[in-house]
Order: sequence, then structure tokens, then C-alpha cells
Amino acid sequence: MSPWGGQPDPAPDLAYYEAVPYLRVIESVERQGEWLRRAEYPELPGCAAEAPSAVEALEKLEHERLRLLRQLWDRGASIPVPRPPLLGRRPAHSHQGSSP
Repeated sequence: MSPWGGQPDPAPDLAYYEAVPYLRVIESVERQGEWLRRAEYPELPGCAAEAPSAVEALEKLEHERLRLLRQLWDRGASIPVPRPPLLGRRPAHSHQGSSP
């Protein structure tokens, strides 16, 4: 529903999904004695890229993300979105106002 009532919110378009801030993970992996950087979007199954440098892996990953989103959109398939962050929670190490 729209915050102004009445009409339901329109379904998101492809540009909405392209702007979603998906979590990115990058790590170093060894492949046949060569070190590569592997970048992936864990929330988008199968969306990963490997390259000799982190910058190149991230560039390839972005291409792959857009390709995957377009493919899912064109098929009418469900596009995963990250869950919203937990609100009102503090990390366990945060003890505001406590004294030793």
C-alpha cells in the first residue's frame, strides 16, 4: 500500500533491482598454483567472478550482476532482495553508559 493510502505500491521495475545495495564479498583463492580474487554477491545465487586483481574481479562481478538481473527479469522469475537490517539492536560489544 502507498503511504498515502488507497492504491497499492506499483511493482518495482528493473532499475529498482539494479539499484539494490547487495552485499559484496571478495576473497583470495588459489587455482592451480595461481592466486586470484573471487568476488560474489551471496544474495544472488551464482553471481560470482574471478580475476587476477580485486578491481578486475569487481568489474566482472558488476557485469555479471546486471546480466543475471536482466535474465531473471526477462524470464519473470523472482529477483532476490536483501533482508532489511535489524532495527533497534546493538552489537554485543556496545555497552553505552556502563562503567568498569
